Amino acid sequence: MPDTPIQPPVPPANNPGRDNADGTTTIERATQKTEPPRLYQVLLLNDDFTPMEFVVMVLQEYFRHDLDTATQIMLKIHHDGRGVCGVFSKDVAATKVELVLAAARRAGHPLQCIMEAA
Repeated sequence: MPDTPIQPPVPPANNPGRDNADGTTTIERATQKTEPPRLYQVLLLNDDFTPMEFVVMVLQEYFRHDLDTATQIMLKIHHDGRGVCGVFSKDVAATKVELVLAAARRAGHPLQCIMEAA
């Protein structure tokens, strides 16, 4: 009998694992990096027909702003032509846009609400 020590089997080159002392192989799982969901701004656009009180009500009811914040956003919309109501994930932003547009149509106002990538 030869005096050469017994060598453990060598794993194949394509095996990403490592050999343990007991002869088993542990395969390491590669960590996956997930990115956070892309965010979208929901904006209201100024028009000359929708009452300011209605815009404040929309900001309070659909975006949960207090009266002072809603008034400030409404004034920004009035002076700058558009204003950010909130920043949300894509599905939430799309739902908010649809809810605001439906409320404006029910009330007979031409208020426009859009979303764009933040």
